Amino acid sequence: MAYTFDFVDVFKYTDVLAKGVVLTVTLIGVGGTLGIAVGIFGAWARGYSRLPWLDWIVGAYVELVRNTPFLIQLFFIFFGLPSLGVKLTELQAALIAMVFNLGAYSTEIIRAGIESITRGQLEAGASLAMSRLQVFKHVVLGPALQKIWPALTSQLVIVMFGSAVCSQIAVEELTFAANFIQSRNFRAFEVYFVATGVYLVLAIVLRQAMRGLGAWLVFGRRSP
Repeated sequence: MAYTFDFVDVFKYTDVLAKGVVLTVTLIGVGGTLGIAVGIFGAWARGYSRLPWLDWIVGAYVELVRNTPFLIQLFFIFFGLPSLGVKLTELQAALIAMVFNLGAYSTEIIRAGIESITRGQLEAGASLAMSRLQVFKHVVLGPALQKIWPALTSQLVIVMFGSAVCSQIAVEELTFAANFIQSRNFRAFEVYFVATGVYLVLAIVLRQAMRGLGAWLVFGRRSP
């Protein structure tokens, strides 16, 4: 059966697509930054703090996130928390869910990097009269991030793709925009072809941005 492609009906909604891209970038920018910050704290708590109770709490949080679907986590935050009097907008719920999810996965990724630091490096830091926190900050964290930066970048890209789930609570991100346009013009192939292309570009840009950020922040301006 012959099929006539018509992308004009898609690009009539360029403003809707643009808004979706902006919200997707916002979700990954804010959610990614806060999620990695949570991951650094979680990795410190699990692998370096020497506080068994904190290690247990963070461990339970990590297992909870890794063994439940992101969609359920999102629904719990958006639909469940209002029952306890905590009302959130769609965007707030999406951001919290992404931070909650990425924080757990990045905790384990960064912890793996921390565990690769040799005892000799720790003793060298201690011999310079550094406090335990200073050793973590100046001796442990930087080399650990260097080792796991590619894995952390991949996890961030996965979370960006997972942000498509946020369309289920009417966050007007890219997938929501694609669904909205498809429901108006019934050009499903063209709409999702464009959405796929945009996600591809965003993933490439995100990887390059993380590569540049790593070279500047983690690898001391050297290419990773």
